[in-house]
Amino acid sequence: MSVRALAQELYALEREVERLRHELKQAPPPRRDEIDLELLQATAERDRLRAVLRAKKEIL
Repeated sequence: MSVRALAQELYALEREVERLRHELKQAPPPRRDEIDLELLQATAERDRLRAVLRAKKEIL
């Protein structure tokens, strides 16, 4: 995957994490656990992709 494609995907994940954080603040208690799990998964994927992008940049 190219650096540009990784950066675009990372940007989309950043937006998704922010959307989920906002949604979590406004969610009713029964839905919070589900959103929290989605947030944890999105954050983990974002962090993984950030590390991949950082490693690719160091190679270049």
